[in-house]
Amino acid sequence: MLPFAEFETLVAEALESLPPFFQERMNNVEVLVSRWPTRAELRDADVPAGHTLLGLYHGIPLTERTSGYNLVPPDTITLYQGPIEEAADRDLDAIREQVRHTVIHEMAHHFGISDERLHELGAY
Repeated sequence: MLPFAEFETLVAEALESLPPFFQERMNNVEVLVSRWPTRAELRDADVPAGHTLLGLYHGIPLTERTSGYNLVPPDTITLYQGPIEEAADRDLDAIREQVRHTVIHEMAHHFGISDERLHELGAY
């Protein structure tokens, strides 16, 4: 497993590589890194036994925010180092690419795009 700080650097690089349009519109969202998803996170995300999460968005998508949206804790996007590295066969270039793909996927949820729509768009 990569040192945690090195993995965090890959996440920061992925965020910095996003087009300015998306960077400027990320509103009240914090990107976190964790080694592995918890059992509660897997359960809450309805992940079937034997499967895992690469990332998780938790919050109120921009498309669902109303004029009453204020004093709300930040949404979170969490990237899970262990599952991402396993999915990438521990190859550094593949890990970098998987991190970027996961960041984009979870950001799509922040912007109100569902998993179903991502499938339709061929994002999987």
